[in-house]
Amino acid sequence: MNSRLEKLQEYPFQKLKQLLAGIEPPIGKERIMLSLGEPKHEPPSFIHDILATGGNLLSGYPLTRGEENLRESICLWLSRRFSISQDLLDPAQHVLPVSGSREAIFSFIQAAVDRTSHASARVVMPNPFYQIYEGATIMAGATPYFLNNTETNNWLPQLDKVPESVWQDTQLLILCSPDNPTGSVIPIDIYREVLELADRYNFIVAADECYSELYRDENKPPAGLLQVAAAEGRTGFERCIVFHSLSKRSNLPGLRSGFVAGDSNIINAYFKYRTYHGCVPNRLTQAISVVAWDDDEHVIRNRAVYRDKFNTVIGILDPVMKLNNPPAGFYLWPETPINEEEFSRSLFLNENVMTLPGTYLARDTMSGNPGKNRVRIALVAELDECIESAERIREFITEKM
Repeated sequence: MNSRLEKLQEYPFQKLKQLLAGIEPPIGKERIMLSLGEPKHEPPSFIHDILATGGNLLSGYPLTRGEENLRESICLWLSRRFSISQDLLDPAQHVLPVSGSREAIFSFIQAAVDRTSHASARVVMPNPFYQIYEGATIMAGATPYFLNNTETNNWLPQLDKVPESVWQDTQLLILCSPDNPTGSVIPIDIYREVLELADRYNFIVAADECYSELYRDENKPPAGLLQVAAAEGRTGFERCIVFHSLSKRSNLPGLRSGFVAGDSNIINAYFKYRTYHGCVPNRLTQAISVVAWDDDEHVIRNRAVYRDKFNTVIGILDPVMKLNNPPAGFYLWPETPINEEEFSRSLFLNENVMTLPGTYLARDTMSGNPGKNRVRIALVAELDECIESAERIREFITEKM
């Protein structure tokens, strides 16, 4: 087997399983999982109609490029959501449907890294981070470089802290906005700085924007990489790639549908990779995706539900925990009064509530580990269950610590 597999860390949920092994939580308290970022809201109702009538769509192989109507729908959504002129987005050149952002990010990083020209290739990424970034980097034979996102820098990447020598070896910079797990949103000035650095050092910018539709203020949707690129005169989105998904936006994590969009030269090279990779959404999934990308009303309603949950849960926990109040995403990233593993383990033992220790999502660096003494709380369940879990956490902190 590939020796690089040995360099991969255990996935966070495997670590959590080992941490909680052998614990028997209270029988009278139903388990509440705040550890997994899997949306639990009802999917939009139109999904059921398509599933009931679209069985014939499974009789043929899907095209690697994706169905034309899906690519057109995605381009229209990008134009509508990010105020990009429609004539800048070519469905045949700028978009590829994928089977969820996870597989796309993992395969794209491996396709993008070129060790023949850079023996010491680096991929710069946020810390803490979505673990797929590091795993794909390692499997591509590159070296991760971690940018610590901490409270002192408002959970944003400090690009000026990256040494010149690292930039010179960088082939790919990964951004995540809104961020998993901190919920921070990258401002336009940082995107501009990123684009200037990409030109200077000749690397690709890949933005994971899968949480872009889960924001609190309806009047302040997060900016996107392609949006800024177009506004800055990069009408071909040079060096820019974005990832989007229906999992969070439309409560469809099981559908496994998303897209990659951006620089047509990069998209076409990645398309060649995918003709071998073969991981294309089936035609029924694509039909559902067209309707989902075309409809914004269910997304607005979804945001309202998350907004209510955040306001309520923060009101319960704020008196007993140091919380960030993120502008987007569906995670809280609170500071814990004790070691993060001890906190998660004791909370599970006493309250049957599962949280994810922050260090499972971060790595040690010369500047420390930004996940230390923090846990990730995913507010993905219905409101009643989120309230119950918050009340149990409050009781645990005030009465059992």
